Amino acid sequence: MKIAVTASGTSLESKVDPRFGRAPYILLVDTDTMDFEVIDNRENAESLKGAGIQAASSVSKKRPEVLLTGHCGPNAFKALKAAGVRVVNGAEGPVDKAINYYLNGKLVEGEEPDVEGRW
Repeated sequence: MKIAVTASGTSLESKVDPRFGRAPYILLVDTDTMDFEVIDNRENAESLKGAGIQAASSVSKKRPEVLLTGHCGPNAFKALKAAGVRVVNGAEGPVDKAINYYLNGKLVEGEEPDVEGRW
């Protein structure tokens, strides 16, 4: 399974960044091998507006099945869902641990965004 995870750094030991659109990095992890690719999201993270939509576009192009993040706003949530990406809010801790929590059923897919637009 391919999972996207918002991250504060570029390793599996990096902390999950709680902000989807403003996370500096998004790791795309193959859960079978734990090999990963890094999406540099720093340009989107620093934009004045539309960071969530831009990040959703970058993630959607890589076709993950699931996104793990702390929080996802309404516009990004809609864009990800439209692209067939399931969104899981409430992820925290190191990226590799968040993936394990998800795979073990301790994190579940959200039915709606968990924050208002910009926060």
